[in-house]
Amino acid sequence: MEVAHAPASPPAVTNGRPVTETFALAGRRLRHLRRTPGRLVGIVLNPLVMLLAVGYLFKDAIVAPQGGDYQEYLMAGIAVQVGLAGIGPTAISIAMDLRAGLMDRFRSLPISRAAVLVAHALADLLVGLAVLAVITLVGLAIGWRPHGDPLSVAAGFAVAGGFIFVMVWVGITLGMMVKNVESIDSIGALVLVVCTFLSNAVFPASAMPAWLRPVVEWNPISAVADSCRHLWGNPTANSTGFPGEHPHLVVSMWFAVLLVGTVWTSLSRFRRAAV
Repeated sequence: MEVAHAPASPPAVTNGRPVTETFALAGRRLRHLRRTPGRLVGIVLNPLVMLLAVGYLFKDAIVAPQGGDYQEYLMAGIAVQVGLAGIGPTAISIAMDLRAGLMDRFRSLPISRAAVLVAHALADLLVGLAVLAVITLVGLAIGWRPHGDPLSVAAGFAVAGGFIFVMVWVGITLGMMVKNVESIDSIGALVLVVCTFLSNAVFPASAMPAWLRPVVEWNPISAVADSCRHLWGNPTANSTGFPGEHPHLVVSMWFAVLLVGTVWTSLSRFRRAAV
């Protein structure tokens, strides 16, 4: 007598398949951005306008810490602003994909759940790095110069690139949670302005009211900007607090907390929506 066998389980995912799926979806995202370049305008214009307006037109009206060159002090803050400027566009693209049902179609395919969001993060990271390159060239054109050794300068750009990647995941989480494009646009603009001016990205903490200085010093934006300034050999403000004395350690702590929190939240919501 022939024994009936249970239905075969779906084939296991091979080791290389999630990687292939991730790069394929990232390529799709980049092609889509190429057809709709308007979404990238804000990412480029916000830090570029700040760099040209504050760092070039009004450079002689602002005194840098320790009497240094203000353009060199500002450049790290502008590099950080590239990451902040990308939060809104990333969140809007996620929300629009959800509204159009594209995420539902991805969930119905036999692909890794993580690959969908990771691919989106990788594509937007490449966009952010391209914007950072443009800002760097403009900064060099108007007078900014790094003074560290090549390895330190490269490490500074690695910190700025890492911050862009973390902010991409913040945008993905925002898009997964809010989903309303109009609300995301307002939140993204608010985050850009508030986080920039409640940090030492543009002005040192010593220029802030005394009650606000602890907030400015512990702001992750300040830690990233200070870390880049130290690595690039640019002027930094004197600080007796822990964040100012150990910016690289504080950056590592903030990166770990934000990245783990946003990735876990985004993937959890994506998986729950697929059930």
